[in-house]
Amino acid sequence: MSETNASTYYATGRRKSAIARVRISKGDGNFLINGIEATRYLQYNPQYLEYIKEPLSLVKLDSDLDIQASVLGGGISGQTGAIRLGIARALCHINTDHRVILKLEGCLTRDARVKERKKYGLKKARKAPQYSKR
Repeated sequence: MSETNASTYYATGRRKSAIARVRISKGDGNFLINGIEATRYLQYNPQYLEYIKEPLSLVKLDSDLDIQASVLGGGISGQTGAIRLGIARALCHINTDHRVILKLEGCLTRDARVKERKKYGLKKARKAPQYSKR
């Protein structure tokens, strides 16, 4: 959430149990996640790639920025959501006019849904053991 150089911007995104620290700098469109190319890290899944790059395409900065993300925790789905939120927040640091566009598309909304905890006496969070009448 801070700015060190005039050309490098940092932001944090969270989703489920995944936490992504995103660094955006001027460049030629390189995208690295944990030091691995984004397409390979996301297992060549086009939906995940499109979902992550949505904030960039909304503000028309697809190939002008280099993005480096370090992600901890969660699975690939949660990590993509965390990276997307981090990218959107970093784009707001670059130019405050981007905030209106990204807010309307829902890119700046933190998805607060997390796994519900297991309760005692139940098999899972809400699943009860089979009822026996006798």
